[in-house]
Amino acid sequence: MKNIRYIDLMENVLSSYSNEHIDRYYNDVKKDGLTEHGFPRLTANIGILISHGRRLDLKPRFEQMMDLCCSEIPKRKFAANEFSIKEVIFCILELEKNRVFPQSRIDVWKDELKKVTVENCYKIYATAPDSKVFNWAAFTMVSEWMRYYIGTAPEDRTFIDNQAASQLQWLDENGMYRDPNEPMVYDLVTRGLFCVLFHFGYRGKYFAPWDDAIKKAGLLTLKTISVTGELPYGGRSNQFIHNEAHIALILEYEASRYARLGELETAAKFKAAIDRALDCIARYLSLKPLSHVKNHFPIESRYGCESYAYFDKYMITTASFLYVAYLFSDDGIPSGTIDDLTGETWQSSDPFHKLFLRAGEYFAEYDYRADYRYDASGLGRLHRKDAPGALCLSTPGSSQTRYVIDDDGAMDFAIAPEVMRGNTWLSGADPEAVHKILSHSANQETASAEISCVWKEDVSAACSYLLDKNGMHITVRSSGKTGLMLPAFMFDGSEKTEIFHSGKSLEIRYRNWICRYQLEDGVITDTDRKGCNRNGHYKIFRAENDGVLNVDISIYPAAQK
Repeated sequence: MKNIRYIDLMENVLSSYSNEHIDRYYNDVKKDGLTEHGFPRLTANIGILISHGRRLDLKPRFEQMMDLCCSEIPKRKFAANEFSIKEVIFCILELEKNRVFPQSRIDVWKDELKKVTVENCYKIYATAPDSKVFNWAAFTMVSEWMRYYIGTAPEDRTFIDNQAASQLQWLDENGMYRDPNEPMVYDLVTRGLFCVLFHFGYRGKYFAPWDDAIKKAGLLTLKTISVTGELPYGGRSNQFIHNEAHIALILEYEASRYARLGELETAAKFKAAIDRALDCIARYLSLKPLSHVKNHFPIESRYGCESYAYFDKYMITTASFLYVAYLFSDDGIPSGTIDDLTGETWQSSDPFHKLFLRAGEYFAEYDYRADYRYDASGLGRLHRKDAPGALCLSTPGSSQTRYVIDDDGAMDFAIAPEVMRGNTWLSGADPEAVHKILSHSANQETASAEISCVWKEDVSAACSYLLDKNGMHITVRSSGKTGLMLPAFMFDGSEKTEIFHSGKSLEIRYRNWICRYQLEDGVITDTDRKGCNRNGHYKIFRAENDGVLNVDISIYPAAQK
């Protein structure tokens, strides 16, 4: 039994591609040849939806698109076949199962895929078990395995074993995958690829170590997911709608694992987290016009996107990974609950440099050694269940960002301590600041952490963070003038927030929710600076006091005011 909600969401994703858009895309590829994997992904997802009785109007065009993909793939080494082949085969399997086309027609596509050779069609793969290759080799591995699965590749499994072995060297002690610079998205992506491999029957000599890693990391993944259902921020390809599809994929696989083991309470907890991830995707897909990134700037602006993360590739990616989650799903497992009222903290391995806190309906994420090409160090996320993620902060901002922002908004910002030295404010969001997690703990109602921030000028701040049902309480201590950077959300690309600033209070109102910063002593000042992250524009304020600064942050529905 399968969760039809996945198919519904896939259809919603496809609705962002008009028929004219699809026709134009097809004609461009027909003219120029296959150059990337967005087109095969789109083709495969159209075929899967047609197999489920959806978008039958696209059947004639789909047949032409499938002909083009299958004929082009064997001839194109630099068209990212690593990604495409597995998805085309998922589509073929659905078409065969549902008898959408005569078998003779499907066999034509299979015959084209028999022409694929590793040397001529893939760019990145391991040639030996110890090859130094990253996640593209895992994509190659799954695409080749799927060719084996449908009988279009040689029977020798050495190639698959080499890929699986080569990827083991990038695991940390928690079973998380260390793609270069440890982006949070690609930890889940790569683990998910091995889930696909195992789902379709791989039981070779590297099954056991990978299965152990996936199981360990799967449980820990639950600790990193926000109360809004969102994947952790950090690194490249973040803040796209497809992020939460990766969550669903991993958690469906683990839910089924624990159900088989008879641990139904754990399986049900995974299902509850899946519901949140799908609710998050559904919220973004309910907005018009549809976008593939978590903002509302015009798609053509590519705001919040890396050069490779354009709409045609990354919008349909959401559907691609929703489909894999659908493959793994078992509706016989009931959805349980997540005990948000119980405090919890978890610190990642040092390469991922993250601390997570959960209490009440709140969730916080702290990055203590950020990759400044995308993020900044400090408290970079504070969410409340059901509230818009960007209202307080969903991800930091960076002055060195690898993704597109407005030219005048490049600065490093987070909810970070600041200390005055002479007449200059030193910011904990600056790259030279050194953050150290001193301790963290939780009980039934709270989660807390003690963190130090030190600058090279031999200036330091001691920071205490306490999360409970009322929000976040932050205390910053230093020997002189003490501050805390307060980002105030201004603009999401189409909608402006309302910002209300008085001496000890700062309120931001957005979509019937309020984020409130409140001081016990001191003053909140407007720094006259603006920052940008993937979600939009922020006006930067600072809470200030002498010696000890106490700030309360709460998020609540506007109706409660």
